[in-house]
Amino acid sequence: MSMRKILTALVVLGTALVGVWTWDQNRTGGPTVASAQEGTGVQEANGQVSGITEQELAEGFVPLIAQREDGSFDERGWNHYGPGHFTLDHETGVLTSHGGMGLLWYAAEMFGDFTLRLEFMTSVHESNSGIFLRVPGIPVSDDYIYHSFEVQIDAAAPEPIHRTGAVYDAEAPNEDRAKPPGEWNAMEISFAGDRITVDLNGAPVVDWVAEPRGKIEEFAARGYIGLQNHDAETSVSFRNIRAKKLD
Repeated sequence: MSMRKILTALVVLGTALVGVWTWDQNRTGGPTVASAQEGTGVQEANGQVSGITEQELAEGFVPLIAQREDGSFDERGWNHYGPGHFTLDHETGVLTSHGGMGLLWYAAEMFGDFTLRLEFMTSVHESNSGIFLRVPGIPVSDDYIYHSFEVQIDAAAPEPIHRTGAVYDAEAPNEDRAKPPGEWNAMEISFAGDRITVDLNGAPVVDWVAEPRGKIEEFAARGYIGLQNHDAETSVSFRNIRAKKLD
Protein backbone atom coordinates (compact mmCIF):
# COMPACT_ATOMS: atom_id res chain seq x y z
CA MET A 1 0.00 0.00 0.00
CA SER A 2 1.36 3.46 -0.93
CA MET A 3 2.16 6.03 1.75
CA ARG A 4 -0.66 8.25 0.39
CA LYS A 5 -3.24 5.48 0.84
CA ILE A 6 -1.96 4.74 4.34
CA LEU A 7 -2.27 8.42 5.35
CA THR A 8 -5.79 8.62 3.87
CA ALA A 9 -6.86 5.52 5.81
CA LEU A 10 -5.45 6.98 9.04
CA VAL A 11 -7.37 10.24 8.50
CA VAL A 12 -10.64 8.35 7.95
CA LEU A 13 -10.05 6.16 11.01
CA GLY A 14 -9.15 9.15 13.17
CA THR A 15 -12.26 11.06 12.12
CA ALA A 16 -14.45 8.05 12.86
CA LEU A 17 -12.91 7.61 16.30
CA VAL A 18 -13.50 11.29 17.10
CA GLY A 19 -17.16 10.89 16.10
CA VAL A 20 -17.58 7.83 18.27
CA TRP A 21 -15.77 9.51 21.18
CA THR A 22 -17.89 12.67 20.88
CA TRP A 23 -21.08 10.64 20.90
CA ASP A 24 -19.97 8.30 23.69
CA GLN A 25 -18.77 11.12 25.97
CA ASN A 26 -22.25 12.67 25.97
CA ARG A 27 -24.47 9.66 25.35
CA THR A 28 -27.40 9.00 27.63
CA GLY A 29 -29.22 6.61 25.34
CA GLY A 30 -29.85 9.18 22.60
CA PRO A 31 -31.19 12.71 22.52
CA THR A 32 -33.16 13.45 25.67
CA VAL A 33 -36.79 14.44 25.22
CA ALA A 34 -38.54 16.64 27.76
CA SER A 35 -41.97 15.61 28.94
CA ALA A 36 -44.68 15.73 26.30
CA GLN A 37 -46.45 18.44 28.26
CA GLU A 38 -43.39 20.69 28.14
CA GLY A 39 -42.21 19.78 24.66
CA THR A 40 -38.63 20.31 23.56
CA GLY A 41 -37.39 23.50 21.99
CA VAL A 42 -36.84 27.22 22.18
CA GLN A 43 -38.34 29.56 24.73
CA GLU A 44 -39.91 32.42 22.78
CA ALA A 45 -40.15 36.02 23.96
CA ASN A 46 -43.88 35.61 24.54
CA GLY A 47 -43.27 32.65 26.84
CA GLN A 48 -44.47 30.01 24.37
CA VAL A 49 -42.28 26.96 23.77
CA SER A 50 -41.58 26.24 20.12
CA GLY A 51 -40.31 22.75 19.39
CA ILE A 52 -41.22 19.11 19.02
CA THR A 53 -44.87 18.58 19.86
CA GLU A 54 -46.73 15.86 21.68
CA GLN A 55 -48.22 14.73 18.37
CA GLU A 56 -44.81 14.58 16.70
CA LEU A 57 -43.43 12.44 19.50
CA ALA A 58 -46.40 10.08 19.09
CA GLU A 59 -45.73 9.93 15.33
CA GLY A 60 -42.11 8.88 15.88
CA PHE A 61 -40.20 12.14 15.47
CA VAL A 62 -37.12 12.57 17.66
CA PRO A 63 -35.11 15.75 18.32
CA LEU A 64 -31.59 15.78 16.88
CA ILE A 65 -30.37 18.52 19.23
CA ALA A 66 -30.06 16.83 22.61
CA GLN A 67 -31.64 18.38 25.68
CA ARG A 68 -30.42 17.71 29.20
CA GLU A 69 -32.67 17.16 32.18
CA ASP A 70 -32.15 20.78 33.26
CA GLY A 71 -33.51 21.98 29.90
CA SER A 72 -30.18 23.07 28.41
CA PHE A 73 -28.97 21.81 25.05
CA ASP A 74 -25.70 20.19 23.96
CA GLU A 75 -23.92 19.03 20.82
CA ARG A 76 -23.96 15.29 21.46
CA GLY A 77 -24.02 13.28 18.26
CA TRP A 78 -22.81 16.10 15.97
CA ASN A 79 -19.40 16.51 14.30
CA HIS A 80 -17.97 19.14 11.97
CA TYR A 81 -15.81 18.94 8.85
CA GLY A 82 -14.02 21.78 7.08
CA PRO A 83 -13.28 25.46 7.77
CA GLY A 84 -15.66 27.55 9.83
CA HIS A 85 -17.88 26.19 12.57
CA PHE A 86 -21.29 26.27 14.22
CA THR A 87 -22.06 27.63 17.66
CA LEU A 88 -24.87 26.25 19.81
CA ASP A 89 -26.79 28.46 22.22
CA HIS A 90 -27.10 26.06 25.14
CA GLU A 91 -30.13 27.86 26.54
CA THR A 92 -32.21 28.04 23.35
CA GLY A 93 -30.89 25.16 21.24
CA VAL A 94 -30.20 27.48 18.28
CA LEU A 95 -27.28 26.53 15.99
CA THR A 96 -25.60 29.34 14.02
CA SER A 97 -23.07 29.00 11.21
CA HIS A 98 -19.76 30.87 11.08
CA GLY A 99 -16.70 31.02 8.85
CA GLY A 100 -15.83 29.33 5.60
CA MET A 101 -17.29 26.32 3.83
CA GLY A 102 -17.95 23.29 6.04
CA LEU A 103 -20.49 20.71 7.18
CA LEU A 104 -21.99 20.02 10.59
CA TRP A 105 -23.27 16.47 10.35
CA TYR A 106 -25.34 14.32 12.67
CA ALA A 107 -22.85 11.51 13.25
CA ALA A 108 -24.97 9.51 15.70
CA GLU A 109 -26.71 7.56 12.93
CA MET A 110 -27.38 7.27 9.23
CA PHE A 111 -30.84 7.67 7.75
CA GLY A 112 -32.42 5.86 4.83
CA ASP A 113 -36.00 6.98 4.25
CA PHE A 114 -36.90 9.83 6.57
CA THR A 115 -38.80 13.05 7.15
CA LEU A 116 -36.81 15.97 8.55
CA ARG A 117 -38.37 19.07 10.08
CA LEU A 118 -36.50 22.19 11.13
CA GLU A 119 -36.62 25.95 11.25
CA PHE A 120 -33.99 28.29 9.84
CA MET A 121 -33.35 32.03 9.89
CA THR A 122 -30.98 34.04 7.70
CA SER A 123 -28.94 37.01 8.91
CA VAL A 124 -29.10 38.93 5.59
CA HIS A 125 -30.73 38.46 2.19
CA GLU A 126 -27.49 37.00 0.79
CA SER A 127 -27.13 34.32 3.51
CA ASN A 128 -26.18 30.95 2.07
CA SER A 129 -26.51 27.48 3.58
CA GLY A 130 -28.17 24.15 2.92
CA ILE A 131 -29.34 20.84 4.34
CA PHE A 132 -27.46 17.82 3.00
CA LEU A 133 -29.32 14.52 2.65
CA ARG A 134 -27.77 11.05 2.89
CA VAL A 135 -24.12 12.03 3.05
CA PRO A 136 -22.75 8.57 2.22
CA GLY A 137 -19.82 8.42 4.65
CA ILE A 138 -17.70 10.33 7.13
CA PRO A 139 -16.67 13.57 5.37
CA VAL A 140 -12.88 13.74 4.98
CA SER A 141 -12.90 15.97 1.88
CA ASP A 142 -15.38 18.07 -0.12
CA ASP A 143 -16.22 15.05 -2.26
CA TYR A 144 -19.52 14.49 -0.40
CA ILE A 145 -21.08 17.41 -2.33
CA TYR A 146 -21.09 15.23 -5.46
CA HIS A 147 -22.78 12.28 -3.75
CA SER A 148 -25.52 13.81 -1.58
CA PHE A 149 -28.37 16.15 -2.44
CA GLU A 150 -28.55 19.57 -0.80
CA VAL A 151 -31.78 21.44 -0.13
CA GLN A 152 -30.66 24.99 -0.63
CA ILE A 153 -30.97 28.13 1.49
CA ASP A 154 -30.08 31.19 -0.60
CA ALA A 155 -32.81 33.76 -1.27
CA ALA A 156 -30.45 35.89 -3.38
CA ALA A 157 -29.48 33.20 -5.90
CA PRO A 158 -30.10 34.47 -9.48
CA GLU A 159 -31.25 31.06 -10.74
CA PRO A 160 -34.28 29.26 -9.20
CA ILE A 161 -32.36 25.95 -9.24
CA HIS A 162 -29.97 27.47 -6.66
CA ARG A 163 -32.58 29.34 -4.62
CA THR A 164 -34.09 28.59 -1.20
CA GLY A 165 -36.15 25.40 -1.32
CA ALA A 166 -34.42 23.98 -4.39
CA VAL A 167 -32.64 20.66 -4.52
CA TYR A 168 -29.40 22.42 -5.37
CA ASP A 169 -28.37 22.24 -9.03
CA ALA A 170 -31.04 19.60 -9.68
CA GLU A 171 -34.65 20.70 -9.13
CA ALA A 172 -36.00 24.23 -8.68
CA PRO A 173 -38.82 25.11 -6.25
CA ASN A 174 -42.18 25.90 -7.85
CA GLU A 175 -42.34 29.24 -6.00
CA ASP A 176 -40.29 31.49 -3.72
CA ARG A 177 -41.57 31.21 -0.16
CA ALA A 178 -38.54 32.28 1.88
CA LYS A 179 -39.23 34.82 4.62
CA PRO A 180 -37.08 37.95 5.05
CA PRO A 181 -33.90 37.93 7.17
CA GLY A 182 -34.60 37.86 10.89
CA GLU A 183 -37.74 35.71 10.55
CA TRP A 184 -37.91 31.96 11.15
CA ASN A 185 -38.77 29.69 8.21
CA ALA A 186 -40.34 26.25 8.67
CA MET A 187 -39.06 23.51 6.37
CA GLU A 188 -40.02 19.85 6.00
CA ILE A 189 -37.98 17.51 3.80
CA SER A 190 -38.89 13.91 3.02
CA PHE A 191 -36.58 11.49 1.25
CA ALA A 192 -38.32 8.15 0.59
CA GLY A 193 -36.67 5.81 -1.88
CA ASP A 194 -35.68 8.18 -4.65
CA ARG A 195 -38.45 10.73 -4.08
CA ILE A 196 -37.62 14.07 -2.47
CA THR A 197 -40.34 16.45 -1.31
CA VAL A 198 -39.79 19.86 0.25
CA ASP A 199 -42.39 21.98 2.05
CA LEU A 200 -41.45 25.56 2.89
CA ASN A 201 -43.52 27.68 5.26
CA GLY A 202 -46.57 25.46 4.94
CA ALA A 203 -46.64 24.85 1.18
CA PRO A 204 -45.06 22.20 -1.10
CA VAL A 205 -42.29 23.61 -3.30
CA VAL A 206 -40.56 20.43 -4.57
CA ASP A 207 -41.87 16.96 -5.41
CA TRP A 208 -39.21 15.20 -7.45
CA VAL A 209 -38.09 11.68 -8.31
CA ALA A 210 -34.36 12.07 -7.78
CA GLU A 211 -31.75 11.15 -10.33
CA PRO A 212 -28.09 12.15 -10.83
CA ARG A 213 -28.30 15.69 -12.15
CA GLY A 214 -26.22 18.86 -12.06
CA LYS A 215 -23.24 18.38 -9.76
CA ILE A 216 -24.60 15.10 -8.35
CA GLU A 217 -22.86 12.07 -9.80
CA GLU A 218 -24.75 9.49 -7.70
CA PHE A 219 -26.64 9.28 -4.42
CA ALA A 220 -26.82 6.70 -1.66
CA ALA A 221 -29.70 4.76 -0.12
CA ARG A 222 -28.53 5.74 3.37
CA GLY A 223 -26.41 8.48 4.83
CA TYR A 224 -25.95 11.31 7.29
CA ILE A 225 -27.93 14.54 7.62
CA GLY A 226 -25.75 17.66 7.49
CA LEU A 227 -26.02 21.45 7.83
CA GLN A 228 -23.75 23.64 5.72
CA ASN A 229 -21.76 26.67 6.84
CA HIS A 230 -20.96 28.51 3.62
CA ASP A 231 -18.98 31.72 4.11
CA ALA A 232 -17.57 34.17 6.63
CA GLU A 233 -19.72 37.13 5.56
CA THR A 234 -23.19 35.74 6.34
CA SER A 235 -24.79 33.30 8.75
CA VAL A 236 -27.81 31.03 9.02
CA SER A 237 -29.36 29.78 12.26
CA PHE A 238 -31.24 26.51 12.79
CA ARG A 239 -33.51 25.27 15.56
CA ASN A 240 -36.06 22.55 16.36
CA ILE A 241 -34.33 19.91 14.21
CA ARG A 242 -36.28 16.66 14.43
CA ALA A 243 -36.48 13.57 12.24
CA LYS A 244 -38.69 10.53 11.73
CA LYS A 245 -37.50 7.31 10.14
CA LEU A 246 -39.77 5.99 7.39
CA ASP A 247 -38.04 2.62 6.86
